[in-house]
Amino acid sequence: MKRLLLLTLLLPALAAAKVPVEEDILDKITDTNSPYYYTELKMRYDTGDETLTDEDYHYLYYGYAYQDSYKPLNTNPDLDKVLLLASGLDPDRPEPQTLEALISAGNAALQRDPFSPKLLNLMSYAYGALGDRKQERAYANRMNGVVRTILSSGDGFTQKTPRHILMFDHALDVLTLEGYSYGKSRVISRTVEFVPLTVPYVVEGKKRRGFYFDFSRIYWNKPEGYTYKRDRTWQFNNLKPRTYK
Repeated sequence: MKRLLLLTLLLPALAAAKVPVEEDILDKITDTNSPYYYTELKMRYDTGDETLTDEDYHYLYYGYAYQDSYKPLNTNPDLDKVLLLASGLDPDRPEPQTLEALISAGNAALQRDPFSPKLLNLMSYAYGALGDRKQERAYANRMNGVVRTILSSGDGFTQKTPRHILMFDHALDVLTLEGYSYGKSRVISRTVEFVPLTVPYVVEGKKRRGFYFDFSRIYWNKPEGYTYKRDRTWQFNNLKPRTYK
């Protein structure tokens, strides 16, 4: 349990926002001479390269939207398996067989969503509980790199400065990791959703009631007549999925 919570401490204070610019991202990730050429960058990510920088993660995360494997509206049955296994875990004394099954299902789920904060967190937890510190650190590094990227894309305080996400769940994962309790999100424009906090907080004398997220990439290639229904999210600190009605 403590291992899950400690991962949040790896997130440093963020500098000025780095809003993703599509022309720049596409240019960098398709140039074979670029240090951000996507094939090589993703290979470094998959092998747990600890030298990846925040700049690398910026092009990794937002560059994924241009990959054929990016299908944000498809279901992820392996994620359901992971959540089911995790919900039955005793965080203080997890059974090795369950942890190994969770890792197997987690690897499969990451094929569909390689930058899922909750999946990366659970993989780090499972490896750590099994005593594999190298993989525990590798998945923690990935998760923190992804979260820093989302947080640095905008402060999320206004509709004009949203945080940019590739999956709806990524927004909720980030808020959970920040320690916020939230309610049901609502779409306020064709590209932005607002996630209200159940308990507002004050920053620089201003009351913040929630965060704005840009979800436009999710619907770039939306099938005709498609409707999306999000029926569950996640809590990192109790290893159980939560349902919002």
